[in-house]
Amino acid sequence: MAQLDSWLDVTSWRDVLRRAVAWVIHALPTALLLLFVALVLLKGLHVLCRRVEVSLMRRSRSGDVKSVREIERRSEALLGIIRTTGRVVIGVVVAMILLVQLGVDIAPLLVAAGIAGLAIALGAQELVRDVISGFFLLLENHLRPGDVVSVNGTSGVVEHIGLRTVSLRDDAGVVHVFQNGKIDALSNMTKEWSALVFDVAVATTEDVDRVMRVMREVARELQDDRRYRASILEPLELVGVESFDERAVVVRARIKTQPAEQWHVGREYRRRLAKAFGAHGIEMPPVHRT
Repeated sequence: MAQLDSWLDVTSWRDVLRRAVAWVIHALPTALLLLFVALVLLKGLHVLCRRVEVSLMRRSRSGDVKSVREIERRSEALLGIIRTTGRVVIGVVVAMILLVQLGVDIAPLLVAAGIAGLAIALGAQELVRDVISGFFLLLENHLRPGDVVSVNGTSGVVEHIGLRTVSLRDDAGVVHVFQNGKIDALSNMTKEWSALVFDVAVATTEDVDRVMRVMREVARELQDDRRYRASILEPLELVGVESFDERAVVVRARIKTQPAEQWHVGREYRRRLAKAFGAHGIEMPPVHRT
């Protein structure tokens, strides 16, 4: 009966009403302002994600469908991280400020969150490092699936790029998996364009200028061939005589090609060059026997 009387106490209801009115007058505008700011920040986050996506697409100058799809997959991974992180940060900050406006003491929550964050950071240092490294690896477009790369001294074709690991498959078919945070050396042999650098050794009795003319002729014929025209970006570059001794003269040359086409072009060029040397009577260095 006493409890019923307390519920029906007009003074108590007046006190509740007075508090509610005070909250509406003082705290509600702040809460609405916070929600408005949160919406603006979310809109800004959307614009930022869009700009990142456009930036990634511009980095791909190729119109190849496979390349475009890979750019889209990379964009989705990056934008997913940015969106999720941004939304969580905005949501947590707004929630904390609203709790303060409601008169809730958030100090214990901050302490608990700090302890939990420290425990997670200590227990998942490698995971955090891998994810951060993977994020920048995707953002900076250092490699793509299908690229021929060398990671920490191991060469192969990139099969997968994730936030935590990168996997390569070498010529023997072996798959190598690397943690992103432990990649110390990365070399990409097929980024934007490739080059075949090779040496041609001939006997010291041969006229080097004639050898170079034959090399240019063979390269010109190869570039005029419609099967290889699209693969070769520039005419043969003759670097010059790299070395010579009593047995041979070594001429160094370079052919600039489309990404990953240098080996295919190089094999065909060597085949044609061997036939041309035979036709012109250009001799190879004598075989050294011991």
